[in-house]
Amino acid sequence: MPKPDIHPKWYPEAKVYCNGEIIMTVGSTKPELHVDVWSGNHPYYTGTQKIIDTEGRVERFMRKYSNVAVNKSQTAAKTESNPAKKTESKKSDKKKKK
Repeated sequence: MPKPDIHPKWYPEAKVYCNGEIIMTVGSTKPELHVDVWSGNHPYYTGTQKIIDTEGRVERFMRKYSNVAVNKSQTAAKTESNPAKKTESKKSDKKKKK
């Protein structure tokens, strides 16, 4: 048994209101609860959620990093087409090690 006079009054049939309509009854320490959003009108739960992607995150990512990928592939293609550069760089690396 709870101690008297230290606990708030319990309302087992507290009414929940959203936009002036009674939505449900729950147990609470207040007789009325006024809410703006509940699962019956929230877009995530009702299935009417719209994903708004103003600029397009994927497109922005591709635009930002597409040049990096293209530049790397072009550099690799140039190195493969000109084997003399590869051997020169290996020779210079050996000289540096000595």
